[in-house]
Amino acid sequence: MEIKARQNNGIIILDLTGRIDVDSANLVEVVGQCVRDGYNDILCNLEDVDFIDYMGTSVVVIAYKEVMNNQGRMKFCNVPVHIRNILCIAGMDRVIEIYPDEELALNSFKEDKVIEDIQKMQLRRRFKRLPIDIKVELKAKYARNPVCLKLDLLNLSAIGAFIFGCNKFKLGDEVILKMKLPPKREALELEAKVVWIPDKQVQPHSYPGVGIEFINISPGLQQKLIDFIERNFSFMSTD
Repeated sequence: MEIKARQNNGIIILDLTGRIDVDSANLVEVVGQCVRDGYNDILCNLEDVDFIDYMGTSVVVIAYKEVMNNQGRMKFCNVPVHIRNILCIAGMDRVIEIYPDEELALNSFKEDKVIEDIQKMQLRRRFKRLPIDIKVELKAKYARNPVCLKLDLLNLSAIGAFIFGCNKFKLGDEVILKMKLPPKREALELEAKVVWIPDKQVQPHSYPGVGIEFINISPGLQQKLIDFIERNFSFMSTD
């Protein structure tokens, strides 16, 4: 099978030609390289695919799982009727998204982004944000440096926080936040992603600092944050 890759607004389009069978491991390799390069939205154009068998559907499943496991999206378009019938027999039509043409498929990625943004806004509104001032540590997740010590955690919610005093990170960086919540000083360690950096000219009172969003947080740990925030809000309301 031949694969040609092109890009459209951050979406990788893979034009597949030929047969998808036991010898099509190159699909998995190409998809894996796309993910490693930071491209998590992938569209497979099957217009010129003339054959797929059981082993070929397995190859597609492996590639699809690779994208899903990296919080990406993989969709399919221009699928010939005989190829689609085989995917249906394999039950894959209930899992993957198939679009009749490339334009509709590309627009679906944009629609997903709009829905995702709306859901994030709704999620943020569900959780209270607690003004607080405790010392914390922030370090890069995948490297020894940078590390920022004795930073000020200025507000905290169950899904994120704002931390003042560090300008060593950039948008999208994955970090580890270490802190000890009063009064028991229980040590917590949370994975997060940098989602906001204040502008020095526009928001000088917030600079240097970072807004982070927690990722891979367990329900138990998130509930612990919710309980801490609710408890402290109740104290504030009685003062």
